[in-house]
Amino acid sequence: MAAIEQFDLDAYLDRIGRQGGRQPGLETLRGVHLAHALSLPFENLDPLSGRAPSLAPGDLMAKMIHGPRGGYCYEQNTLMWLALEALGFRVGGLAARVVLGAPTPWSRPRTHMMLRVEVPGEPEPYLADVGFGASGSLLVPIPLITGTESEGAGRRHRLLPLPSEGPLELLELQAYDRQERAWVGQYAFTLEPFAASDYEVFNWHVGTNPRSPFTRRPYLQRTTAERHLALDGDRLTETRADGTVTERKLSDEAEARRVVEEEFGITVPEGLTLLG
Repeated sequence: MAAIEQFDLDAYLDRIGRQGGRQPGLETLRGVHLAHALSLPFENLDPLSGRAPSLAPGDLMAKMIHGPRGGYCYEQNTLMWLALEALGFRVGGLAARVVLGAPTPWSRPRTHMMLRVEVPGEPEPYLADVGFGASGSLLVPIPLITGTESEGAGRRHRLLPLPSEGPLELLELQAYDRQERAWVGQYAFTLEPFAASDYEVFNWHVGTNPRSPFTRRPYLQRTTAERHLALDGDRLTETRADGTVTERKLSDEAEARRVVEEEFGITVPEGLTLLG
């Protein structure tokens, strides 16, 4: 990945509150992944403002590390890609079709970005993803092994093979929903590698297409050890660690701005109307 000299590992680790060791091993990968997931909120305020966010390392640092902002999957996972490479891991890009809420695994295009991470001393690579945002997203990475259940930071996941007509195995990431007591598909993918140039195209499409949900309404997520918050348009949903879910409708623009700034820790860009 080019221009890594613009990335400041010390500033990144300070921002996410990671104070552990820096040896490229499983403990470091899990610790960085969890700290990132609990520190940097998911948000789409740039696409909502009419522009695709920059994925340049310097711009990501300015926005998400030195500024009071978050980002969506391309920003989040590009930033962690840079961090993991700086720590000595071998990292590659993956892409998935989001199946959460979709009628079939092929209903949506492959636009979600994830990471494949090789861990010294581990026989299999790991799936890392700090950019999905949903309450079923990964808080810690999991081995890229089908049929094995993984648990971390209070969430359970598994990878299952799906029927596929292509030459590559199709995998579905599933999360266990405590309230429904059922496994729920999150996204489907193959292990085909993707490059930074691919994500630039995805980012432009998702961030500027008028039919993209990210250009039409605010969509923010924030995870802490106690709860997961999601703002979708004017609907604020809170999922507690025990699986309890509460939802309410925001009354007006003033309340929406207050919630975004106080609950998500994000400064709303000047001139942006959230509930327009």
